[in-house]
Formats: sequence, C-alpha cells, structure tokens
Amino acid sequence: MRNTTPRAALRRAAGSLAAVGLLAAGSLAPAATAHAAGTAVLHFGGPAETALHPYPASGAPQRTSVAITIDNPYPDVGFEGEYTVTFDLSGIAGVADAVFGKQGAADCAITGTTGVCHGEGLSPGTNPLPELRVTAAQGSEDGDWGTIRITGAADGETFEPFSTRIGVGGPDLVMKQSPLKTELKPGETQPVPLVFSNNGTRAADGILLTLMYTHGIEFTERYQNCEYKGGDATRGVPVWTTALCSVKGSFEAGATYELAEPLTLRATGRAYRDSFVYRVDEGGSGAFDAQRAGARFAPGAKGNVLSLKELPTARSADLNPRDNQQEADFSTANTADFVADGDTARGVRGGRAEANIGFHNEGPAWIAHLRSGESVATLDFTVPEGASVVEWPDNCRGVTADGRYRKEQSGAPRYLCEAATAFGEDQYLALHFDMKIAKVVVGASGAVVVRSARLNDPLLPFDPKRKNNTASFVLNADDPGDSATGGAGATASGSTDGSTTTGGTAGGSAGGSTGDGGATSGGAGATGSTGSTGSASGTGGTGGGLAATGSTALPAATAAAAALLAGGVLYVTTRRRAVRQR
Repeated sequence: MRNTTPRAALRRAAGSLAAVGLLAAGSLAPAATAHAAGTAVLHFGGPAETALHPYPASGAPQRTSVAITIDNPYPDVGFEGEYTVTFDLSGIAGVADAVFGKQGAADCAITGTTGVCHGEGLSPGTNPLPELRVTAAQGSEDGDWGTIRITGAADGETFEPFSTRIGVGGPDLVMKQSPLKTELKPGETQPVPLVFSNNGTRAADGILLTLMYTHGIEFTERYQNCEYKGGDATRGVPVWTTALCSVKGSFEAGATYELAEPLTLRATGRAYRDSFVYRVDEGGSGAFDAQRAGARFAPGAKGNVLSLKELPTARSADLNPRDNQQEADFSTANTADFVADGDTARGVRGGRAEANIGFHNEGPAWIAHLRSGESVATLDFTVPEGASVVEWPDNCRGVTADGRYRKEQSGAPRYLCEAATAFGEDQYLALHFDMKIAKVVVGASGAVVVRSARLNDPLLPFDPKRKNNTASFVLNADDPGDSATGGAGATASGSTDGSTTTGGTAGGSAGGSTGDGGATSGGAGATGSTGSTGSASGTGGTGGGLAATGSTALPAATAAAAALLAGGVLYVTTRRRAVRQR
C-alpha cells in the first residue's frame, strides 16, 4: 500500500529533495526521458544546487551529502549489463572537497579531480549511487561556487549528462514550531502564526511558503499571491491540499520573520485525524518548480495578500534544509459510521455465483492513518458452505478459517480485504467475488464484517454504531422446491434447541437491517426490509448467529461477528455499487 504520511506526501511533491524525512532545498534538474528508435535514455537525478557551511576557523568543516541517482525509465525491464559513471570534480577545485560514501549500488573512487563509479545492473525506476560527501575547502570564501559534471556509459545504453552546483555559504531558513491546539471540535477555528528565521550567511531573495493540509481541515481564506492544488483522490478521497505562497523581498541573515496576519485554520465537519505541514524555502523559479513537481496549481483569490514582517530580533541554496519544515497533527472529537454491505445470490451445482459486497462510510468524519500507513479497516468475508472462490479482488487475500496464513489463495474459506489508508465520508469500498458452487445448500450464509485491520483488536475505535459492522452474504436463500413459502420467510430448516430457531432463512431476508436504535431484522430470517419484524423462523435466536440452514457456520466468522456486535444481531443489506473501488 502506498505510503501517505505527511513526510512522504511532501517528499513526493518535491521529488528527491527529501533528507531524513524532511525536504532538502533547491530544485531538481529536469529528468525528462528522451526516446530514440524506441530506446529510452538513462538519466541522472539529484539537487540542482547544494550549499555548504563555510570552512570554520577551528575544527573540522561540516559535511553535506549530495545524493545522485540513475533513473531507468523502462517500467518492467531492468538493465543487466555493466555501467560506468564519471564525476568531473575539477569545477569545484578550491571551493569544495568531496569523497564517496561506502553504501550504494556501485563501487566508487576519486583520483585527483575525477570520481569514477563502476556498477552492474539497474532495476526499473530510481537506482541510488553512493552519496557524495562534500565540505567547504580550506581557503574557500563565502560566495564561492563551482559545478560538478556527471556522465555515464554502458554498452547499448545512452546517459543524459547532469550538472549540480556546489556553493559556500547562503541563507539558512529555519521554520519555528507554531503553538497550535491539537485537540479540536468540528467547526472550531484557531490562528496559525508562522515564524521563521534566517540563520545563514546571506539574505534570502524572496520566500516560498508551502502549506499542506489534509482532508478534514482547511484555511478560511485564500490569498492572491498563493497557488493552490486540491488533493489527488487516493482510492476515493482527496487526502492533501497544497498552497504555494510567494513573498517578495530580501530576508536578511540573522533576522526573524512572521506573518503580518496569522492564518486561520478550521476543523471541518468531516475532521477526525488530520495533519498540517508548513515549510519555508528561498523563493525563485527553482523553488516553485521543485514544489510543483509538474502538477497544475490554480491561482488564489483576488482578496488579501499574504505578507511577512520582521521581528525585532538580534541567495542560494539553504545551508541546512532539514529545519525548514514543521508539522502538526490534529485530533478532532468526531466519529464515523462504517456500514457493512452484504448481498444475496443464487446458483446451481457446478455453476457460478457472484458476491458483490463491501462497506461504506456514513460519516460524518473521514478516516485516515497517514502516519502509520495502515489500512483504515479490513473487510472480513467468510465464504458460504458449498461455494468455492475462484476470482477475488487484488486487495484481498485468502486465509484459513481462523484467519491464519494460507498459501493457496483460491478456494479459501475466508478472505481479508484491506481498504486504503484514507477513507472519505460517503465513500464506498465495493468488492466482487466469483464463486463456483460445488454443492447447493439452501440458505448458506457467510459473514461480511468490517473491522480493524488488526485481528487481535477487531473493533473500530471511531465507530460507535457497531451493530451495522456485520452483514450477510446469503447463497440460495429460499428453497426453489417450495414456492408457497419461498419468499415469505416461513420456511426454516435450521436447527433448534427446543425453544429457539438458530438459523432460519427466507428469500426476502436480505433486505432487512438493524437500525441505530437497535430494532432488529432477525438476521437472515426476517421478512420485509424495515428491520423491525422477525419471521416465523425466529429473530436470530441466539442474538446474531449466522444463518445456518442445513449448514455449519465457521467458528472464526461467528466469533468475529460476536466480538463486533457485542451481543447484537447481524446487519443484513443488499447494497450494490457499480464502482468496485473508488
């Protein structure tokens, strides 16, 4: 599953500018892929420029790493031959000293002003070289610059040359942590007073503020000197919104600045667990290109201008980009209602049947696990007796009846299906299973349970309405040989204990439901669709046991349902969605 933590999201937005989870300053050189006679060109990636701390009057100079990569644009084909990468370091003589790190996909060494790396094999995508560790040279001065030129060679392949600038000194922008309230209520607002300092050796020529915030929070005002990009939908929900705000001027070394007027942040009605990332970089086209990362941004409103003012405290790449960014996580007192969606189907022996099941979020909150990257929930499907799954969704895996690992995926008694790391209000997860019927069992029923992704802790902590976390998938619900009672719910072939029917089913049962107030549908044995009247077969008898008309319900599924319902009855629904996974 794709990682959607705040650091990862902003790191993807700025390409390979990341360092220790935070963005490095400067822009990436263009990484366009050329094609000639159907063959792609291999190209290098890395920072367009890197600033070094000046050589100290005493002690060792401070080292900065320059990460260079080789990108193989073939999506499915690796390069298996040998390659050579040459670093021309003559352009930084007297400005910087460089050595190679030990870790990487090639063997590298420097002789004089030339560095050479030998490697074999390039996988599809990005391949890192050993990092180049650079320090200011003794005798260099603030403002000195030089260029490293990089070329590559391999049999049958072409490398696009690459250059990166190395300089001594520059601005060092440091974003301060804002004093934000993190425990919120829907609709609550608070001021966001951004403050940063320039701890470098020179002034910054213009400022670029990057603001990223998740689906449940928003700013109350948009500014004319900002550009905005709405979040890309991640399987149905736009997770992040990004604002790039440009402020012109010279921001002097040793000075501290803050917003002339604080931003106003609001927790929306859908807020639950949200994050806010705020970053400062030196302005200019390079910084904008790096943060845009090729995405389209819309201009801001024609209203106010976002501006900065200097606080009374005593033009190049940032000296320490790791302190340019801060983050805040918010917890809003809110809930979400995850509702399991069941189904009914019919089939004959040797034939096929389809199960269209899933769950949906009735809100009001959206749910996201951006820090951990975990799925927000798991759909746990127990296959009815007599059926065997032959096709299943990609995000599902077959397990044993008690939820353990199973090597063979087809024909499993139970399937666990992961949802995305973010799930929006009003979003559906629709899953389609194809099954082969080996034996016709009238009223065979399987549980459809939406629960936590952790087997040992199945309850959804944000969902107080747990009765509707379970539904049923009923196969051949009515007895085709008894047309007089097939649709009225009067036929019951489940076992009894002398006083209670524990598995009666009916042809019309799948439309019943359990209301939030606790009115029951009678599990798989109710009539009608209001969920208020039990049938002649009883109302579920034991308080939510799976329908077991002539079948044996899986113990693990029954236990999972019992844990989620805490004594309630099964929630049965026949919702179907045309869209499989949004």
